[in-house]
Amino acid sequence: MTDDELLRYSRHILLEEIGIEGQARIRASRMLVVGAGGLGSPVAMYLASAGVGQITLADPDDVDLTNLQRQILHTTQRIGQAKAVSGAAALHALNPQVAVLPLIERLDTARLAELVAAHDMVLDCCDNFATRHAVNRACVVASKPLVSGAAIRFDGQVSVFDTRSEQAPCYHCLFPEGEDVEEVRCAVMGVFAPMTGIVGTIQAAEALKLAAGVGSSLASRLLLIEGKSMRFTEIAVPRDPGCAVCAPLR
Repeated sequence: MTDDELLRYSRHILLEEIGIEGQARIRASRMLVVGAGGLGSPVAMYLASAGVGQITLADPDDVDLTNLQRQILHTTQRIGQAKAVSGAAALHALNPQVAVLPLIERLDTARLAELVAAHDMVLDCCDNFATRHAVNRACVVASKPLVSGAAIRFDGQVSVFDTRSEQAPCYHCLFPEGEDVEEVRCAVMGVFAPMTGIVGTIQAAEALKLAAGVGSSLASRLLLIEGKSMRFTEIAVPRDPGCAVCAPLR
């Protein structure tokens, strides 16, 4: 670790639980962020500021004026630019020591399998169930931890799905694919801007803890956030022994 890195990350290094060894593990980690929007913005910024070695930022969309109320990676000047490229510019300005790979593509099954296998963990910051389930399947097959978040209206939720543990559930255990689950989007229902920041920051914290080997994760727990009253509720999430996604690989 260089003198500049020791200074930049000194407040992490001062934490006994992290220290130089934990910061070095963060520096060596490779993280895939799926989505560079409301959740992906704080996620990517905190991963970059904390010194994650490589961040792959995947998003097929362009920056739109309606994004700027909550998507803090982007600026008015970058409206019309690909979100992945805009996000990479913001992260480079924040911390040029971090390698950022922007991917302007909608990830299909084969591409996800390739990318997930090449990273240490995945942060799901997307806004649709189809992508969430595809990401989950790739993480289960590759045995990589998945940090998942969602926010809509004034509410948010965060969990970690880490099937490296025999008893930990996958995303499909909690939200089985094919069930009649209402899919709501910010464009229709709206979202309280700071809620994406709260959820995304917790996602980043979980990823950095996993990378540094600190504390216990939200695996097997779902954290629910009710923004209007600012109440946090935690519920246990058991593994489904009959899960169509993770059970065959246990």
